[in-house]
Amino acid sequence: MEPPGKRPLIGVVGPCGSGKSTLIAGLEQHGYACRHIAQEHSYVPAMWQIIAKPDLLIYLHASYPVCTARRKLDWQPKEYDEQLRRLAHARQHAHIFIDTDHLTPEQILQKALDSLNGLLG
Repeated sequence: MEPPGKRPLIGVVGPCGSGKSTLIAGLEQHGYACRHIAQEHSYVPAMWQIIAKPDLLIYLHASYPVCTARRKLDWQPKEYDEQLRRLAHARQHAHIFIDTDHLTPEQILQKALDSLNGLLG
């Protein structure tokens, strides 16, 4: 994956309110290099690959009701669905997928850490 001694770059994508910023803060506290990729706002399906070039990609999923409640968003289901459409390519290529609906931030972080440890050894 990466030359010895070089930390892999972890990209994190997902719809608004899925927990990206919180997860990134937690991963960085554990020494991971992370990049928040705003793929949900891009019309270019592979923008996450082209601009961020992460070594590993984490996709955080959250349902429309959960995203709306977490961020107190004033949006319609069609806007959420559009974000999912824009995220489809990243979701398909993600190394780690976490459904965050029924998890605390600590549980999301632990799932990510466990998955990264499994992938990176």
